[in-house]
Amino acid sequence: MEAIRAESLTKSFGPLVAVNSLTLSVAEGEIFGLVGPDGAGKTTTMRLLTSIMGPTSGDAWVAGHHVVREAEAVKEDIGYMSQRFGLYPDLSVMENINFYADIYGVPRKGRTERIDRLLAFSNLTPFKKRLAGNLSGGMKQKLGLACALIHTPKVLFLDEPTNGVDPVSRRDFWRILYQLLREKVTIFVSTAYLDEAERCNRLALIHAGRLLAVGTPDEVKRLTRGTILEVRSPQARRVTTLLRERLCSTGVSPVESVGLFGDRVHVVTHVPQETTAQVERLLADANLERAGITAVEPTLEDVFISVLAREEGGKPDERE
Repeated sequence: MEAIRAESLTKSFGPLVAVNSLTLSVAEGEIFGLVGPDGAGKTTTMRLLTSIMGPTSGDAWVAGHHVVREAEAVKEDIGYMSQRFGLYPDLSVMENINFYADIYGVPRKGRTERIDRLLAFSNLTPFKKRLAGNLSGGMKQKLGLACALIHTPKVLFLDEPTNGVDPVSRRDFWRILYQLLREKVTIFVSTAYLDEAERCNRLALIHAGRLLAVGTPDEVKRLTRGTILEVRSPQARRVTTLLRERLCSTGVSPVESVGLFGDRVHVVTHVPQETTAQVERLLADANLERAGITAVEPTLEDVFISVLAREEGGKPDERE
């Protein structure tokens, strides 16, 4: 069954179309990722699906309830953790959880047992008396998650929950999310981290309010057209600039995109042998060092850069 369904969901703010005719479905009991850069429309989509704001047009249903006509029923069946979750820094961990339990109308009977389980679940038991303002970034996110789960929601919405959190805390946070799947909670999570998108059962790539692709991580990766050549160089930034200027300057180029990945440059091409030879000549003429050029399997970031380049009429990606 579907936990979330959106049909031509659109939200405009004057001339700005923040969400543009979004259509997707999320099955019960899966982690679904909404992936895109800042300003892509992820937060607006979350607010539409959680009945915080109404759409300009289109429809959506969450846990079987229409997000406009049955907004209160939607809010009873979901947990929502926004980018700036409303923890109270001058309250302890326990006091914050009890506060949200009161808001959601969680009965006193059995509440202590549920809170103890959530504290253990999120490894917060040793810190239950600590003020929320004195927690680390990762622990604050875990507390926010515990507060969002106190009323046993059917669908959990998480808006970039690990943004700015250290890698170890990010890993721990995702471990907790996987545990939630065993309790049949559907998780809809937005993220700008493409490595996190790999952890989702299915995902959607979004840019400028429009869905570019939907599927499992492997299905989305297969959307990359052509071969990815990885150029390793200690001068990767200069290599990237050169290759964008020389290989992506015309609309008829066999090179679809050039992306910078640390000390590596990924070139998406339809003629790998010719492009390899051309890259070698360009680097040699510019006296730029390289450690090697090899064909590699696509990452989600490769896909996003490639699909985005096609959407923008073949323009090379300029992000670094």
